[in-house]
Amino acid sequence: MTKKEAGIFSRTELLMGSEFMRRMGEVRVIVLGVGGVGSWCVESLVRSGIGHITLVDCDVVSVTNVNRQLMATSKTVGMVKVEVLKQRLLDINPRVEVTCLQKVYQKENAEEFHLETYDYIVDAIDSLKDKLSLILHATRLMKECPRINFFSSMGAALRTDPFAISKAEFWEVTGDPLARMLRKRFKSMKEYPAHKFTCVYSTELPRENMGDEVEEVAPADLGAKARINGTMAHVTIMFGTALAGLVVNDIEKRLRAQKA
Repeated sequence: MTKKEAGIFSRTELLMGSEFMRRMGEVRVIVLGVGGVGSWCVESLVRSGIGHITLVDCDVVSVTNVNRQLMATSKTVGMVKVEVLKQRLLDINPRVEVTCLQKVYQKENAEEFHLETYDYIVDAIDSLKDKLSLILHATRLMKECPRINFFSSMGAALRTDPFAISKAEFWEVTGDPLARMLRKRFKSMKEYPAHKFTCVYSTELPRENMGDEVEEVAPADLGAKARINGTMAHVTIMFGTALAGLVVNDIEKRLRAQKA
């Protein structure tokens, strides 16, 4: 390692210690969905010293992503999101191991992601159906393997107040329509998460879109159109960094528990 590379995490190590940095380098994280929330989560994790990270997203950069997604610029429109983000992460830390999966996580292909091989599973998926499936899958893994932890983002769109962002166990999340819909769906299915898990959410009630509705054509393999809700960068960024903080703080908490 060069002197320049060794200095990348010197301020983090100064605060957290060398043992923490060693563990950060060993941990494996998978982030499903690297849009307005997930992309900032990924960057925060890599800047904190995570050594192995997998990016999951099927999409390409759209012009409508530029207002809030880390890798979305006027120069990257049309490029594959996970690949653009990977290059940025390697520019930050050339030694980080980045795996890109340009696909959609769904119940039907869940086994392809080998979630059991990760220490942390981070959900930043927009789709209600796929988010529900991931929650069920990830919490089963949590129950089976205490090494694994799972964190999930609730709705960040249609909000403007960054000070309303908080964390709570899923069943204790309040004021979030996405959490409410998920709980309703679990009850109707009579199938529930196998383990408690922490969510990042906003207590701010969603606003109404004020401008003209925008539609964006989804990738051809999805064969669908996605409705775009209004979003603000300062909110999605804080959602993403809060998710990263949950991972980082849990790593430190587990290290302390080992010493106790």
